[in-house]
Amino acid sequence: MNFYALLEQAIISDDILVKELLAAQCLEYCSKNEVMSDDHFLPRRFEVPSYVSKCTIVSPKNLPHRKDFDTEEGLATLVHSIAHIEFSAIDLALDAVYRYPDMPQIYKIDWLEVACDEIRHFKMLQSLLGQLGFTYGDFPVHSGLFDAANNTAHNILDRMAIVPRYFEASGLDVSPQIIKKLDNRRKLPSIAKLIEVLNIIFKEEVDHVLKGDKWFKYLCKREGKSEEVYFEILEVYDLLDKHRPHVNVKARKEAGFTCYEIKRLGAKECS
Repeated sequence: MNFYALLEQAIISDDILVKELLAAQCLEYCSKNEVMSDDHFLPRRFEVPSYVSKCTIVSPKNLPHRKDFDTEEGLATLVHSIAHIEFSAIDLALDAVYRYPDMPQIYKIDWLEVACDEIRHFKMLQSLLGQLGFTYGDFPVHSGLFDAANNTAHNILDRMAIVPRYFEASGLDVSPQIIKKLDNRRKLPSIAKLIEVLNIIFKEEVDHVLKGDKWFKYLCKREGKSEEVYFEILEVYDLLDKHRPHVNVKARKEAGFTCYEIKRLGAKECS
């Protein structure tokens, strides 16, 4: 089996069922066979995200404001925005395996497992979106996560710092706030289902960030760098001073962050 050719097909496909089949095949193969590094393999630089055929991509500042969640369309805009994050995260997890073939076998297994989780998350949200009368691609999206992947393609330490340890970790701060905002409407079946899905995603995203934390620290050790380099990397990518109204201390600690890091990210207290 051409492991990296299958991974590439999974990354560029816009069909969630194709991604699901290929990711599962890669994970099964990787779980039973040592994936050897190929000196002739050169990972592609992807010029456009896989969802370009489905979604209208706009600048984040041009995204429409979410409407009131009391309407089906308003709720669908929220579900769609989360589904888009999950779809993007599938490709990023697959790319983490594809782009850095010299990493250990367990690294490959970790990120293939993450990709399979993200696929399941997307399918749950896609189903809810369908129940609301919409489909993925009905609302404009931005390409922030794809851009982050491209910007860090040259440096795996940067990738682990920026994608799981910054963007995914930010989701640990935001998700409970969204659930809290929806909670007083949970009598509505669609809201109750969304809260259920968000709770599943939140729990599993803690593990995804923890995997990113593990490999970030592994790379720091391998490269002889202090873990303090995390903040240097955030500064290089102009992310250090982003406002964080809520820092989820408990979830970030579970995901490997130290109290020093959590306070530096804006939490008033951590113990």
